Amino acid sequence: MTSEDIRSRFLKFFESRGHKLVPSASLVPENDPSVLFTTAGMQQFKPYYTGAKNPEADFNSKNVTTVQKCVRTGDIDEVGDDTHLTFFEMLGNFSFGGYWKKEAIAYAHEFITKELGLAIDYVSIFKDDESGIPADEESREIWKSIDSNLTVTEHKKEDNFWGPTGDEGPCGPTTEIYINGVEIWNIVFNEYYKTKEGQYTPLETKGIDTGMGLERLLVQAGAGVNNVYETDLFDPVLEILKKLSLGGEYHEQNARIVADHVRTSIMLVSDGVLPSNKDQGYILRRLIRRALVRIRPLAGSFAHEAVHASASPTGLEIEPAGSRSVFHEIIEGFFEIYKNTAYLNENKKHIKEVIFDEEIKFRKGLENGFKEIDKGTIDPFILWTTHGFPIELTMEIAKPKGIHIDLEDFNRKISEHQKLSQTASAGMFKGGLANHEPATVELHTAHHLLLAALQEIVGPSVKQRGSNITEERLRMDFVCDHKLTDEEKQKVEAWVNDKIAQGLNVVRREMPLAEAEKIGAEMEFGAKYPETVSVYFIEDKDGNHISKEFCGGPHVSNTSELGHFKILKEEAVSAGVRRIKAVLG
Repeated sequence: MTSEDIRSRFLKFFESRGHKLVPSASLVPENDPSVLFTTAGMQQFKPYYTGAKNPEADFNSKNVTTVQKCVRTGDIDEVGDDTHLTFFEMLGNFSFGGYWKKEAIAYAHEFITKELGLAIDYVSIFKDDESGIPADEESREIWKSIDSNLTVTEHKKEDNFWGPTGDEGPCGPTTEIYINGVEIWNIVFNEYYKTKEGQYTPLETKGIDTGMGLERLLVQAGAGVNNVYETDLFDPVLEILKKLSLGGEYHEQNARIVADHVRTSIMLVSDGVLPSNKDQGYILRRLIRRALVRIRPLAGSFAHEAVHASASPTGLEIEPAGSRSVFHEIIEGFFEIYKNTAYLNENKKHIKEVIFDEEIKFRKGLENGFKEIDKGTIDPFILWTTHGFPIELTMEIAKPKGIHIDLEDFNRKISEHQKLSQTASAGMFKGGLANHEPATVELHTAHHLLLAALQEIVGPSVKQRGSNITEERLRMDFVCDHKLTDEEKQKVEAWVNDKIAQGLNVVRREMPLAEAEKIGAEMEFGAKYPETVSVYFIEDKDGNHISKEFCGGPHVSNTSELGHFKILKEEAVSAGVRRIKAVLG
């Protein structure tokens, strides 16, 4: 049974039972800044469990089903074993007041035993504990009514209670299905809302949220398949790695890690993530570089003697391929595997450019880092922050030299470094690091108009990825798949100047985060926002919004104060990201 077979069977099974098919959401949650990635199928449906949105209005049904792309990195050090992955697909069926435990359990039992013909090993249910939430005896009775011989085990909150995603949200006790000792399907009974203070309050509408890992299910349903890497989602790429390996020096676990990390990187870039030193971009950069460390000599990029002298046999020895990236054939392999899904956008060129560009940057960093190592200096924090050395590579180099690396000290410094970056970002959002000089304030407002103009002229896919504003000029980095034409730049300038000439009001309003997200206010990519946010609106005399953005300000009160807007330069920053510098005169 193939991955495509199981996806199709699952969706058809629930569609025939009154569920609306909903496509996978992006790996970057659009309206959930509490988490970096989509980690579960229910994330896009959180507003329907809380009553903030009406499922019948949006889906014409209280019941939906999906195959959701997910990324989890909490167990990244376990990747390479038989079950752990960073990217995976989650099969799920969801109900927002449409049905409850009896139907959810019956559906699961029928799909596993009849549709797939698999035998359930045992199931687990929630056992009451110190949280005060009662034991789930109802689920036990339902399972026993279906199969009186079925073994039912009990577990406390750490095993049989799910959620929420982030600091607060819908959650509830679970019942889980095990086959051959492996958890296959987790059925969550969303009946509580956990607050940030840790209180569990009953939801007005009870909901069903299920998740079943496609890759793990494939192991059980596929003949002769013993682990997730032997499935059709990985096997073709592992065969490519075997063919590329030199002299039979093929290391299975590292090949698995390379395959996992490259697959996840492809999916993240496809959903708009770019390598950086914070949030989603940091995770992407780490995945690419972890994979590169395990492929050596990186098509000749590790020519430095220090690598070969200190390296233990943990890396795959990949045959040099000239100037071509060592990931070239691996990426091609994954595009072939996922050609019948909607997961990868059509811009294969962009995905390759982003990953290859990061590879080149890493090679340069390694070269400079090894110069420092040759001087007898091995400071893991400096090697990481300045040259991009993953801690794994630093430890590997230090070991044969008899140098001890203090991991606790390294992690503490990294944590402090990241907190400092986050504090700076938060301060800019609140306006407390902001420059209040009149010229800067004017350019700040022009910056909002520029983003709105780009989305109007170039397209709604344009998203801000960074900015810098001084008294002299504004600078904006934004996602765009092409160099702006002279005509596009002229239209953007004309659009902004037209809005300046109209004398539009600039209004600041404070509102709940959920409301700001609901109205579609622009937000900084990957930023964390408080429960109450400040949103700046640029609006016409009838109250129509020309621009609406999360922002701490300050701004002018009317666009007529801005003068004439002029683009000085438009250029590439990295693959898929452009930069505009502009002034007011």
